[in-house]
Amino acid sequence: MLQNTFIHISGVGRHLEDRLWEHGILTWDDFEASPHVERFIPSKYAVIRNELSVSRIHLADPGYFNARLKTPDRWRMFETFRPKTAYLDIETNGLFGPGVEITVIGIYDGRDYRAFINGRNLEAFEDEIIKYDLVVTFNGARFDLPCIKSCFRHVDLPQGHLDLMYLYKRLGYSGGLKRIEQHLGLARPATVAGMDGFQAVILWEAYQRGDAAALDTLVAYNREDTVNLEYLAQKGVSLARRGLHPRLWEAE
Repeated sequence: MLQNTFIHISGVGRHLEDRLWEHGILTWDDFEASPHVERFIPSKYAVIRNELSVSRIHLADPGYFNARLKTPDRWRMFETFRPKTAYLDIETNGLFGPGVEITVIGIYDGRDYRAFINGRNLEAFEDEIIKYDLVVTFNGARFDLPCIKSCFRHVDLPQGHLDLMYLYKRLGYSGGLKRIEQHLGLARPATVAGMDGFQAVILWEAYQRGDAAALDTLVAYNREDTVNLEYLAQKGVSLARRGLHPRLWEAE
């Protein structure tokens, strides 16, 4: 989808992008090969052509596109950077801002889930997260990533960020992660079904008092929050793509 995209270019909005697609200019290659495109966008042709050349140079640079795509449109980076994507979710002591303490960070790479736990291996998160180009969260722009930056002063987060909350809002879904999961038919194991962030705080406090089983439940809860992001990303990207011009997906 990234090489079907033109809205990251200065002066190109959804209307002009749709016009390009309507004229059969579905990809960057189509733009450069078409003998007709300059006729209907003479004032923007040179700018688009030049910026597409720059885009090609940066095709492996998620930060370039992250800075040029609006937050709800960053789903277009997903397939390009999916091989090095981290699905991420955190648990905290219930605070945000001063006094916040991260209790668990979950990372799922599409194959394996890892939990980074305060007091055990939390510091290893910094070495893990640098392996990725794109991070996928739900409300991570306002919560998870600011908390991580506050607690890890020198952390090097991925340059690309897909926050699914904004994508699903554009798709017409309301509510938080778990409500959207229910809309999509995702069911959680009975041991953590119905749990929320407040109960996650209670579990951490119980663990701090010596209840080892509480930590197991907390990690199981975080695992669901984290691993389910992959399905939500796949589903959201598919729905968003089908909301664009039919010529982009009718052959799928």
